[in-house]
Amino acid sequence: MRLRCSSLDNIMTNGRSKTGLSATAQAVIKDMVDSELYNTRLFISNKYLSKGIECEDDSIELFNNVFFKSLIKNTDRITNDFITGECDLIDGDTIIDIKTSWSLKTFAEQRRKSTCYEWQLRGYMWLYGKDKACTAHCLVDTPKNLCKYETDIHEFSHIAAPDRVIIGNVIERDAELEKLIVEKYEACLEYRNELIEQFKKNGRKLP
Repeated sequence: MRLRCSSLDNIMTNGRSKTGLSATAQAVIKDMVDSELYNTRLFISNKYLSKGIECEDDSIELFNNVFFKSLIKNTDRITNDFITGECDLIDGDTIIDIKTSWSLKTFAEQRRKSTCYEWQLRGYMWLYGKDKACTAHCLVDTPKNLCKYETDIHEFSHIAAPDRVIIGNVIERDAELEKLIVEKYEACLEYRNELIEQFKKNGRKLP
């Protein structure tokens, strides 16, 4: 079992259960186990994720234009004994994770209360051996096929490019916090094994 970096912020939440995992973390592991046992990948799909996928190149282009970079999308996935991940951009010793905002409302809120992606970024720094990381929330036009029933405005090119990128979650690598990921992984693995045992025993006998 390997934990995806994108799930680490849910995994690392503190839990009061006997497993040491929060309800959110348990839900992640349950989905992983179901996908494994039924040999079927579970897909999560919504308009926010769809825009992130469809507009990733536009967001990277916006980021490059604002910061005078020529970075290209990383396509190398790295896996160690505990986690796996594929970061978006690598700039020297820095990991940059691109987050494409759905609307002006969700984008603007990042300046007031930035969404936390600390553990996802820590996973990436660990895997790629980089010392720094941050997120870059980008505001680009939403494809018409995704927003045709929306009443909000989804065209943003009239806004100055520098005002359409928000850098957040700026952190540095910490080996001690990486040890916490390993500890949580062990708890996840134990919970996974319990779920597999339940699968083998429950619902297999007629009354």
